Amino acid sequence: MRYFLLLSCLLVNLPVFAAWQLDNTTSKLSFITIKKQDIAEVHQFDRLHATIDQQGNITVEIDLSSVNTNIAIRDQRMQQFLFETAKFPKASFTAKVAIDVINNLPVGQTKTVKLKGEISLHGQQQTINVEAMLARLNKETLMVTSFSPIILNAKDFALVKGVKKLQAIAKLPSISNAVPISFVLTFKQ
Repeated sequence: MRYFLLLSCLLVNLPVFAAWQLDNTTSKLSFITIKKQDIAEVHQFDRLHATIDQQGNITVEIDLSSVNTNIAIRDQRMQQFLFETAKFPKASFTAKVAIDVINNLPVGQTKTVKLKGEISLHGQQQTINVEAMLARLNKETLMVTSFSPIILNAKDFALVKGVKKLQAIAKLPSISNAVPISFVLTFKQ
C-alpha cells in the first residue's frame, strides 16, 4: 500500500520535473535584413527544436536550411553562400535559467529574466546577453519571448564573405552586417 501511495505522489508531481519541449507550430524566430541602407525585410526560420530541462538548461537548435524569406531563390542562396548549410546545417543557443522561476510562475503571470548564453553559428561561438519574458499560459504551457531584439553581427560569425557574395549576386550597393533577431517560443510540458 505504501508503494502505491508513493508511486501516486510521484506521478502527481511528475510535470514539475518533466522537461519542456518546443511547440514548433506556435513558435517563431525572426530576423531582419537591411539592404540599400534603409530597406528592411523580415525573415524567419521554419524549423526549430528547443528544450528546457529539469535543471533549467535551455537548448535551442535552428535548422538553417529552413530559412524563409518568401523568395525561394533567395532562400537557396542564403543556404548555399551565407550559412553554407552543407557544412554548417544548424545554429544553436544555450543558456541556463533558474528552474524555480519557471516552476513558481503562476498561470497568467509573466517574469522578465536576463540570460547569459552561447550562440554557435557557422563554426563560431559568441557569448551574448538576452533579456526574455516568460509567460505561464496554463499549467502545461510556457511562452518565452525576446523582451528586446538581439543584434548579431556577421563579422562575429565569419559570415561577411557570404554577405558580400549575396550582395554581388543581387547587385546591391549594401547589405548590413548587423541583424536584429526576435523570438516567440512556446514550450509544452
